[in-house]
Amino acid sequence: MEKPYKCSRCDKYFLHNSKLIIHMRTHTGENPYQCKQCEKAFPQKSQLKTHIMGHTGKKPYQCSQCDLGFSRIGHLKVHTRTHTGEKPYKCSQCNKGFSRSSDIKGHMRMHNGEKPYQCNQCDKAFSHNSNLISHLRIHTGEKPFKCSQCDKAFTQNMHLISHIKKHTGEKSYQCIKCGKTFSEISCLTKHMRTHTGEKPYLCSQCNKAFSQQGNLLRHLRSHTGEKQYQCNLCDKAFTQNMNLVKHLKIHTDEESYQCDRRKESKKGDTDDLIVLLEPKVVIKEEKMDCAKSDNVNLSEPQVRRIEDQMYREKNITDTCNEPKAEVKKEQMDIIPNTRIDMDED
Repeated sequence: MEKPYKCSRCDKYFLHNSKLIIHMRTHTGENPYQCKQCEKAFPQKSQLKTHIMGHTGKKPYQCSQCDLGFSRIGHLKVHTRTHTGEKPYKCSQCNKGFSRSSDIKGHMRMHNGEKPYQCNQCDKAFSHNSNLISHLRIHTGEKPFKCSQCDKAFTQNMHLISHIKKHTGEKSYQCIKCGKTFSEISCLTKHMRTHTGEKPYLCSQCNKAFSQQGNLLRHLRSHTGEKQYQCNLCDKAFTQNMNLVKHLKIHTDEESYQCDRRKESKKGDTDDLIVLLEPKVVIKEEKMDCAKSDNVNLSEPQVRRIEDQMYREKNITDTCNEPKAEVKKEQMDIIPNTRIDMDED
């Protein structure tokens, strides 16, 4: 069918003159339909009607698969794609798919590096205006999205929706390949990559690809050598948090302790016995010379440990010129001719 009405600003054609008039407002910026409750204005009357529903709270368009309602039928159509997994908008550079046209526009800015939305309180810039709005709440402390079932509040509505599902146990996003369900669309998106094999996160230094952004960030540390996970009990650092957790078990294993390190004073004498958490130790069977050593009473001793944690040894009796008694569980290495400072209750 012929479209006789051509736009003088672009190459678009229209079947009716009324449609051309409405279209021309996209070029002129004219918005003749203004909301009486706020200052927003729109180029079409239908858009104003839809906007007014936002003030009344009326949401006539209901999702058939979950309880969400929408004031616009277009929003319902976009939402339905989260259930079906449909992504009609494909990126020409990486073939990534999107359910909304606005999402692919923002995605394209990632390729060209464009970040037009600048924070006026810090140096951060964003490719999406919605990300800037969410970021600004970090500065203001505003958390407008409050949970009705507990005291938690959130900076973004999507975070509130995800949180509410923890109360209800709802998992409305289902994988069409295996039937597995998820409470968040982002979790379903990540899961789908196990079926498709998609790895959209590419390392710029070695071309290795990953299915999740977090895995790429961890991989990048192998190039930079960055070790951001620091042990607070020793000087060791790790590139991954899981390796730090494994390492900490060396310190926190309560089954066995070892007197492994001794703090030396300026004179070179050993003043304190520092207990480090390491596997078993057997007391040396050596004799002490009473004439040369101090009188040491080890009845119910307390040994200092890193971060003031106290561990007590049971029934240790020190007798001169006799071998030391065996300690059954936690054991210390007693050095002859050395004064040991013990704290008493």
